[in-house]
Amino acid sequence: MRWDSLFDDLEGQLDSAWSAEDIERRAEDERLRIGRLSLRDRMIAYGQSSVDDPSMTRPMKVILRSGRDITVQPRTFGRDWIAADLIRQHGSDGACVIALAGISSILLHPDDVERSIAEGDDARRGPQITDRIGFPFVLRDLCRRRTYVTMSTVMSSDAIGGTLDRVARDHVDIARHARGTPRRARDVAQVQLVALSAIDLVEL
Repeated sequence: MRWDSLFDDLEGQLDSAWSAEDIERRAEDERLRIGRLSLRDRMIAYGQSSVDDPSMTRPMKVILRSGRDITVQPRTFGRDWIAADLIRQHGSDGACVIALAGISSILLHPDDVERSIAEGDDARRGPQITDRIGFPFVLRDLCRRRTYVTMSTVMSSDAIGGTLDRVARDHVDIARHARGTPRRARDVAQVQLVALSAIDLVEL
């Protein structure tokens, strides 16, 4: 009986040691996973959880480099940009494209933090074509469509409104004119060249 008791005790100690080691290994794996997360990853995880449970969908507040804060519901994630529904307190809601480099910080409800670090089902999401599309590509599409845009930059919270004339390697030309009027030469007050690296937000 004493031998049985001894072996049972040793087995119990071994199980406990293995369990503790497994717990520590899992904790370390999780620390490493969290350490590799990017801001884009967090936003994708949050967006995916909203798709999984629409009843829990809550917009997020994004603070831009200029200090301006906007409330958005992310919809599409590009390589270095996010397309989102822009939720305004006054006036009608709209759509926008946010440059990831233009995001200074994000404010989340405390209940949403865990959702933003949850391990996503990458297999279910799968590789998306938008994962390879860069911010300039989106701007070129808006340029081709002759869409009136309002652009916020890191330089100022004052927006630049007009039509994109061209998108070059590191900057865009925006013909400044009043909203609601087509881009006609006589209505263009100025053409402003804006560095791509300075653009935080493009409202449509």
